[in-house]
Amino acid sequence: MTVVLVINSGSSSFKYQLLDVETERALASGLVERIGEETGAARHKVMGPDGDSESSRELPIPDHAAGFAVMLDAFAADGPSLADEPPVAIGHRVVQGGARFFQPTLIDDLVEINIDELSVLAPLHNPGAVQGIRAAREAFPDLSHVAVFDTAFHQTLPPAAYTYAIDRDIARKHRIRRYGFHGTSHKFVSRAAADFVGRPLRELKQIVLHLGNGASITAVDGGHSVETSMGLTPLEGLVMGTRSGDIDPSVLLVLARREEMSPSELDAFLNKRSGVLGLAGVSDMRDIEDRREAGNGAAMLAFDVYVHRLRAYIGAYIAQMGGVDVISFTAGVGENSPLVRAAALETLGFLGVRIDPVRNETRSRGPRTISTDDSAVTVLVVPTNEELEIARQTLSIVSRS
Repeated sequence: MTVVLVINSGSSSFKYQLLDVETERALASGLVERIGEETGAARHKVMGPDGDSESSRELPIPDHAAGFAVMLDAFAADGPSLADEPPVAIGHRVVQGGARFFQPTLIDDLVEINIDELSVLAPLHNPGAVQGIRAAREAFPDLSHVAVFDTAFHQTLPPAAYTYAIDRDIARKHRIRRYGFHGTSHKFVSRAAADFVGRPLRELKQIVLHLGNGASITAVDGGHSVETSMGLTPLEGLVMGTRSGDIDPSVLLVLARREEMSPSELDAFLNKRSGVLGLAGVSDMRDIEDRREAGNGAAMLAFDVYVHRLRAYIGAYIAQMGGVDVISFTAGVGENSPLVRAAALETLGFLGVRIDPVRNETRSRGPRTISTDDSAVTVLVVPTNEELEIARQTLSIVSRS
């Protein structure tokens, strides 16, 4: 009784994964997309002992409820049978939990209303999650549904870390503060890192770099998030694939006046046309590295700006915690770019941080050490598994209820 179905729902698509938490094995996964368009698409993968098998379909999928029907058809036709591998609960990824939700939460009508109401803080994410929750509760009315919030891990931030220096009444009225995101990944990786180095989580000062198209960095002291780079929204902080990260707020005023850009245009500009894409014309770090190697000046600058921001945050978080024991890299760029990892830590030699070039270039499926044996700080690559973390937290809540 340890199988959990994890749902990650957006406004026009949702991903799913069926996991056995006890064995930490994924049994099946899939994607239903182009919901509401003339022709939708669905992919389903079964992970069996003799290898994986995949199937796909194209058909009209008018809404999320229809999407769940397509998913159930895929399980029935291709396996694994939900009768033979019945989930004990459904875990839902929800991006924004505000200050209301600081742990995984059983979903009832009131919780669903609260998640929907928090859409004002995450208009691009929470509405899709609500659609997925409603469809899932309809498709699985007899199962417990649990919301796992990206922001929950960061509810331990101290007020000095989450408070913006603006008029406090305005901030309170509009709930403006740093919430942080990628919390599910940061929690999973910090715990996995502690297990890997064989030390109690409560004893470690850690820095976790979740570097993907979206990127964030978190200081984890004794298992608690004490500082994180993303803020009110996932725009703040590091340079990302298409997001600017930190920027002087006056830039927006300048663009509004001189370019006559509206709020929605500014939002799209900073979230979809900035970051390394704005600097170099491509958003994928692999393309940046290839162009940089070929001597492309724009790509060289984009890489340098990206790394400069990483170093600034790493240094700041070491200062905030008064030291660091473990630094972990995760997500697409963090797990797969030896160049980014080496460059980000290149200036930390004065703290005794040393990267082993051979270890850094070596790939593996599980956690691995990339620092030298005599490094004062252990540096790791730890593959993240947000679906497993969501399933774990879902099962923990259901087991207690």
